[in-house]
Amino acid sequence: MTTWMIVEDEPGIYEMLLAMSEVLGNEGIAFVDGDEAVAWVDEVDGGRFEGELPELALLDIRLPTSTSGPMVGARLRKSPTVGQMGVILMTAYHLKDDEKQELIAQAGADLLLTKPLPSVGVMQTTLAEVVAKRAALQPPKPTAAPVPAPAVTPAPASPPARTNTSTPPSVL
Repeated sequence: MTTWMIVEDEPGIYEMLLAMSEVLGNEGIAFVDGDEAVAWVDEVDGGRFEGELPELALLDIRLPTSTSGPMVGARLRKSPTVGQMGVILMTAYHLKDDEKQELIAQAGADLLLTKPLPSVGVMQTTLAEVVAKRAALQPPKPTAAPVPAPAVTPAPASPPARTNTSTPPSVL
């Protein structure tokens, strides 16, 4: 099972994303504003979160507090713990291409989706592609180095058997 991080303030979309997450077999960690999301990232980085870490973040661009979706994305990218997860921005606003690119760059996002969001099937494929792309960028996890076999020191050679070449003492 995988986990998604959802940051969305619109109740209908919030519930729909959590339901979609569940239908697709994922857990959801959800927040209604950017401040809560950033506080959670701080908890994770401080080692105060127990549970499965998300591999994907779905972030609404405009949120009700001073911390926007792109700001949450930027904080995620700085995290040594969750900084490599897939980040997808979402918005209902019409944006020019240069505005989209600026937001993607600010957040370190992999993608920007416009609302209404695609169907569940298209969404599933899109999210899986982002997660796979991010996984491919991860350095291989270190494996245990093979333990060298203990050095075998050969036993010292025994002195050659002595052959008695001398004449046996005579018996008197």
